[in-house]
Amino acid sequence: MATLGTIIMALGAIGGLIFWIQILIVAFKKHIGWGLGSLFIPLVGLVFVFMNWNETKTPFLRALICFAVQIVGMAISGFSM
Repeated sequence: MATLGTIIMALGAIGGLIFWIQILIVAFKKHIGWGLGSLFIPLVGLVFVFMNWNETKTPFLRALICFAVQIVGMAISGFSM
């Protein structure tokens, strides 16, 4: 079961990375400052998401779902040890 949990956790992490890259693309299209800030400064990405909710709603919500999948994978891995 630990292997299954690790696979689920990895899939959630890969999905979250993909959706966060989509948010970064939107940030760089808006302005290079937003893109660099989102990339290097903590919480700037979240500020950008909420200020530009219409453009970033879908990738942000999908990233949250991937985060939940990661948590489930960690729980499966942890409970099987």
